[in-house]
Amino acid sequence: MKNLFSVEKKVVLITGSTRGLGLSFARGFADSGAKVIINGRNQDAVDQTVSALDGDVTGFAFDVCDTESVKATINNIEEEVGPIDVLINNAGIHRRAPLEEMTMEDWNTVMDVNLNSVFYVSQCVFAKMKDRKKGKIINISSLNAEAARPTIGNYCASKGGLKMLTKSMATEWGKHNIQVNAIGPGYFQTELTKKLVEDQGFNSWVKSEVPQQRWGNPDELIGTAIYLASEASSYVNGHTVYVDGGWQSSL
Repeated sequence: MKNLFSVEKKVVLITGSTRGLGLSFARGFADSGAKVIINGRNQDAVDQTVSALDGDVTGFAFDVCDTESVKATINNIEEEVGPIDVLINNAGIHRRAPLEEMTMEDWNTVMDVNLNSVFYVSQCVFAKMKDRKKGKIINISSLNAEAARPTIGNYCASKGGLKMLTKSMATEWGKHNIQVNAIGPGYFQTELTKKLVEDQGFNSWVKSEVPQQRWGNPDELIGTAIYLASEASSYVNGHTVYVDGGWQSSL
């Protein structure tokens, strides 16, 4: 049973992991003995993150929306670090505006980062996993794959699409012993949500909607990620596990 949840020595690539939830995932996997690969677009930020973490941690700077860079870097990771056992597609952004005012640039940018990049990064990693007949892909979705809020229609659409992309990947790649699942966080307190936490009205609204009456702590996502990355979930495929404090269970 001890080894069932082990991720020790597994090579784990986490996109968008220099801050926010991605950084929490990186710290959690590093503390659990995995070989963690930090990713971000900025080399300095990647290097600083690697230096700040304990454990077996390396970094590769690349833009998840740059297909040529993605393919080349995946090849480099496999050659320099080792076969990627776990891919966590965490990179994501917001561009807020009412739908009637939203520009095509903001719509397309969110779709490119939150959905299109997941398809291509996963496709490149899958090509390696397929030959080994083993692998785990974890997509970071959102509560907004199930419920919308004003001004984030592009984000909601991207995460709703990611929910179905996860199912499609699981359907097509399961025969290669690759499990693809997603994690759907609710509202978590990070540096990126600091302004929302400090907004008294929004903060009160979140607490009133969550049965646990508080925001999530990023560390509370680590256990779910490790479960989906370990042998404990070897027959779990195509699901989104919502970590939302019970939000969806309550009216």
